[in-house]
Amino acid sequence: MQSKIKTNLGTISIENDVIARIAGLVAMECYGVVGMAAKSIRDGLVHLLKIESLTKGVRLQTTDDGDLIINLHIIVEYGTNIVAIADSLKDNVRYRVEDCVGMCVREVNIFIEGVRVD
Repeated sequence: MQSKIKTNLGTISIENDVIARIAGLVAMECYGVVGMAAKSIRDGLVHLLKIESLTKGVRLQTTDDGDLIINLHIIVEYGTNIVAIADSLKDNVRYRVEDCVGMCVREVNIFIEGVRVD
């Protein structure tokens, strides 16, 4: 699926994988985030994703208005303030995606799928 931006010079098409990659990289930069998460369909367990497959932990939706809704599935570090991580993550992802892509981000939803204990 593609997101499209119409301008007076033409149409810009951006693959959702590109937007998901940007959101995943921004998420990995945030303090307290260990990585992106994906649930296995077979056993229902949550798996920590490697850097190559960050996009599997990001779900994108496009509204009728052309705005984006970004759902991030993450794993956090034990002992960190989850609310502070989520607030920081929402602000950073919204700002960076809007800055890079030029599309309005309506919502950034954070799903904490696990806690890593070292």
